[in-house]
Amino acid sequence: MKRFVTAFLLLTVCLCGNTYAEEREGFGVGVILGEPTGVSLKKWMGNTNAIDAGIAWSFSGDNSFHLHGDYLVHNFELVSVAEAPGQLPVYFGIGGRVKFDDKDDNTFGVRVPIGIAYMPAGAPIDFFGEIVPVLDLIPDSDFDMNAAIGARFYF
Repeated sequence: MKRFVTAFLLLTVCLCGNTYAEEREGFGVGVILGEPTGVSLKKWMGNTNAIDAGIAWSFSGDNSFHLHGDYLVHNFELVSVAEAPGQLPVYFGIGGRVKFDDKDDNTFGVRVPIGIAYMPAGAPIDFFGEIVPVLDLIPDSDFDMNAAIGARFYF
């Protein structure tokens, strides 16, 4: 556990260093495909910070319904986009997940999303890919991993 906390703190320092200063705005709605699959929502809270949420289903194993929400921090300088116009921020965050399954084995856990997004210049959309370690805490401690790709349109 001590190694996980140390690695998370180092990642936080690296990603929060220099950030892109353009004002972000809008509310994004889209799709997330993977584990789980469903609707993705995102609201920018400033230049580099956002909150996201998902309403999704898992069709593997126990056919569960997921609700999750995360606070995200984006770094726009780690990866530069030389050829294509747009931005490629790396992001990470922390949040929670509630999972309801067919067997009434409902769980609550902590999510740590890590991902990358492509934001084309002049277009109100983004495309993203992420991996999300999940530590379920209730009713029992268990480790899970989610991964997905998706896209959102901003209003």
